[in-house]
This record gives sequence, structure tokens and C-alpha cells, in this order.
Amino acid sequence: MRRRTPTTSLALALVATLATASLAGTASAAPAPALAPAPAPAVAALAAPDVSLSNIQAHLTQFSSIASSNGGNRRSGSAGYTASVNYVKSRLQAAGYTISEQYCTTCTYPGNNLIAEWPKGPSDQVVMFGAHLDGVAAGPGINDNASGSSVLLENALVLAAQNPTMTKRVRFAWWNGEEQGLQGSKHYVNQLSSTQRGYIKGYYNFDMVGSPNGGYFINRITSATAAPLKAYWDSLGISPEENTEGQGRSDDYSFANVGIQTSGYAAGASYTKSSAQAAKWGGTAGAAYDGCYHRSCDNSSNINTTIVNRAADGVAYAIWQLAVGGGTPSNDFSVSVSPTSGSVARGGSTTATLSTATTAGSAQTVALSAGGAPSGVSVSFSPSSVTSGGSATMTVTASASATTGTFTLTVTGTGSATRTASYTLTVTGGSGGCTGGQLIGNSSFESGTTPWTASSGVITNSSSQAARTGSYKAWLNGYGTSRTDTLSQPVTLPAGCASYTFSFWLHIDTAETTGSIAYDKLTVQVGSTTLATYSNLNKAAGYTQRTFNLAGYAGQTVTLKWTGVEDSSLQTSFVVDDVTLQVG
Repeated sequence: MRRRTPTTSLALALVATLATASLAGTASAAPAPALAPAPAPAVAALAAPDVSLSNIQAHLTQFSSIASSNGGNRRSGSAGYTASVNYVKSRLQAAGYTISEQYCTTCTYPGNNLIAEWPKGPSDQVVMFGAHLDGVAAGPGINDNASGSSVLLENALVLAAQNPTMTKRVRFAWWNGEEQGLQGSKHYVNQLSSTQRGYIKGYYNFDMVGSPNGGYFINRITSATAAPLKAYWDSLGISPEENTEGQGRSDDYSFANVGIQTSGYAAGASYTKSSAQAAKWGGTAGAAYDGCYHRSCDNSSNINTTIVNRAADGVAYAIWQLAVGGGTPSNDFSVSVSPTSGSVARGGSTTATLSTATTAGSAQTVALSAGGAPSGVSVSFSPSSVTSGGSATMTVTASASATTGTFTLTVTGTGSATRTASYTLTVTGGSGGCTGGQLIGNSSFESGTTPWTASSGVITNSSSQAARTGSYKAWLNGYGTSRTDTLSQPVTLPAGCASYTFSFWLHIDTAETTGSIAYDKLTVQVGSTTLATYSNLNKAAGYTQRTFNLAGYAGQTVTLKWTGVEDSSLQTSFVVDDVTLQVG
């Protein structure tokens, strides 16, 4: 969640007034009709799938690992943010979502919003669920806001796996630049036409839904839009409260300002839990909801799993109430895997326990299968089917020539419905499989151009830009005219190593004066995957080391590539030196 600045604090009364006016319907921003769900049902009628907490925790682990591999954070514009986008995108693409990435040029740190739409239901009747994907530079941002991002990701995967009949279109969004002022969501709503805004019948926001000393808060709790979220938490006897701390501070505000009805869950940030709240929700009175808010300790230990679980199931309930026809089967079940990840060497095997539970009605036969295994890896179950409530042993076996790397297996139970769980598998080389060392040839550019491929003049000893070491470096752009420069080198990563660290030193010098617009950009890729994008906004004195984990490419030959694109005026120089790819 965005930190409240002094200016924001002084303007709170005006913000609240503007938001209320917008939601009431002004001449400039007439609101879309509010959703009108059925009255709050009894607990037994909450016919929505149980969202797996273990799967959500697996996503949180992935975001934590991404931060650890990319300088300790997932701030917008950073390699950690780019890797976060790629992780979410890959899972959604595999599930069948229609994906679009929207580049926010007006963001302080330009980067992509990720939009995923389930391609079922009427396209002019949209229910939208969003969370900001970025964190702050101070830490990995696990509660703020990998928690909301993970809850939405797992709900999206559950919806795809169940593939129910849809009465409305469901759209998910992960936002860039929330921490710099809700910039990604503002960019998104500003580019919508009035007709497209009218299609969105409700926007639901999820920001910090796992605060360790958290509470149960709902945005605009008395509104019709909030009704399904409140109905689910009411059914658990939680007694939620209005999210006063979050007013105007997260991405729902961007939608409210253009007349779209909003709600959402939150668990609290730096505000203090009262004695009355501690009495009904537990936790510590007089302490912040999240004592690690915007700090380095906002890591994987900074999560209240009970609140996360209840938020995730409440999201599922809202989706089913608002957009799904026909409900769920009268007999239903869930699937989980323990542990949620494992490693196997070529020629070896590993096991995990698949468990099922009857979640509604009577027990039923559930057939077990798995997908997503790489070449040379097989997955079997003993027994191959169970009665819900039972368990089976999952065995993963890798051949001597299995593809190495890290992969996500989708474990599926098929009965009256289809239920899934995720298992992260790492395949390593067999004994003696790793040949370590530094893999980049001519890494400091001091030995001519071989084995580099570069645009004319990129590899140079010009004194106008200093090398970090020696005399030569790769200098992309810097002309002040429209120009594209490239630099690349193919490299083969051996299988079976414990680490694959790619790094280079980058100096960015620019004559651009803007503090908000990325006119000139440098994109870093491995194969077709973008690792990071830098721009004139990242200018700094001297060189900065940029580091990435390429373990996912073990056993492959890939091309490392830098592409600099400069506009027609005011130069930006991207200077690269001392490139290494160290494996071992």
C-alpha cells in the first residue's frame, strides 16, 4: 500500500469528499451501476471453491525468492518487479487466460501492468479484481503486496481449473507503480473510453491481506458492491470493519475517481490495533497491524496465514456470487500436495503426498493426474485414484537425460469437478553434471568484438564515456537522435550447477530533464524473456551492478541481449562493462 505523505494527509477531507461525489454520480464521472448480489446467505449456502492456502504460500515463496535474487526487493522498474510480472504471466498463460501487458509510460519507474481476462461470459459485463504487484525498495514486499497478488493469482487459477458457466466476464489485474502514487492503475483507467469504463460493474482491490497483527477490513463496507465480501466474512463470525486507513491510498481509488464502484479486503498497515479489535479478532492491542510495513522485515515470515486464507476464500465467494452461473457441485472435494516443492537429480526420484478432502456433500472417487512435467520426467500416483478424504503417494522420476531447471507441475483431481494443486519441481544434473566457471567471452570488451555481436560503434574505447575497468566498454545510444543499438552474445549454461549468476555493470548518462517520462530505454533479455528495462529515469553517477539468477535456463543455449532505443532528441547513453555469467 502506498505510504500516506504529509500532502496526502492534509488533503484527506477533500479526497473523501471527491470520492463520495464520484461514487454518487457527478456530471463528469457517472458511476457504473452497482452490482446487486443476492442477500447474505447462510454458511451452508456459500457454494464456492475452497482456495488452497498451501498454493498461496507457494506463490509467496516464489515472490520472496524473486526478491532475494534481485537485490532484495521488487520495486517498480527493478529486475525484481519484471521477474514478478513474468512469474504471474507464465502461470496465467498456462491456465488459458487472455493476457495483455500495458506499459505505463507515465509511471515514475515505467513498467507493465499485467491484465488477465478469463475469456468466458459477456464482454460488456465485467467484474474486475486487482492488486498491486510492486513493492518498495526497502525489502521484498511480501505482505505489501505479494499477499494480495498471490491471493488473486490462486483465485484466477482456481477459476480456470473449474471452468464454470459464466454470467459475467472476470478480469484480473496486477498493477505497476502503486507505491509511487497509484500510477499504474491511474494509467489503466485513464486510457479506457467511457464505454469501456461502463462495462466494469465493480472493481475489487486487495492490498496487504496478510498483516501479522492484522484485522478484517472492507473498503466501502456498507455499499452494494461490498456485499459479497462482507457476506462471506459475516458467515465466519468475523465482524469486519470499514477500511479507514486505506482510503485514497490504494488502487481502488483510481477506479472510484472515474465513477466505477469499488470495494476490497485489507488487513491493515501502520495503524494501531485497538483493544476492542484485539478482543474480537485476536492479536496485540496497541501494536501496528503490520510492524514491518515498508521495511526490510516484510519477508515470508511477515504473514498471518489465517487472514490470508479467509481473504482468498472470500474472493472466491465473490467471484462465484457475481459472475458464475450454476454454483458448484453438491458433492465437492479439494486437493493439496505436501511438500509443495521438491528437487530431483537426473536418474533419481522424489516423492510427495497428495491429500484430498470432502468439502461438500458425500465422498466420491477422485482420479489423479499431473501435467507440466519437462521432457524426461514422469509422474505417477499410488493409488491412481482415491476416495475423497484419502491420500496417495506422488512419485516424480527423472531420466538420465531429463531437462534441467525449475518447473511448476499442476496436480489434478478429477471427480464431479476438477480440482488442482501446484508443485514446484527442480531438476538438477546427475553426479558430476556441473562444469562451473565464468561463461562470458571477452567480458570486459578488451579483446575486440569476438564473441560479441554489436551495432557499429557500440564496443569502443572512446574517452567520452569512461570504462569501468580497462579502456573498452559497450556504449549503446548517446546520439540524441532516433537510434536503436544492440549488443548480444550466445552462451550455453551447463546443467546440474547450484548457482547461475548473470551480472553486468551499467552506467546511464542522460541529457533528458524529465523526472517522470521514459524517453530512451535499454531492454535486457535472455532469449525472448525480458529480464529488465532501464531508461533515462535510472540515470546515476558511476556504474551500478545489475544481477540476475538464470537457473531456469540450466542445460540450454540462450542469447543474452541488450537493446537500446533512443528518441529523436536529448541523448541518453547506456554504458555496459564487465559482463559475467558465473556458474558453480
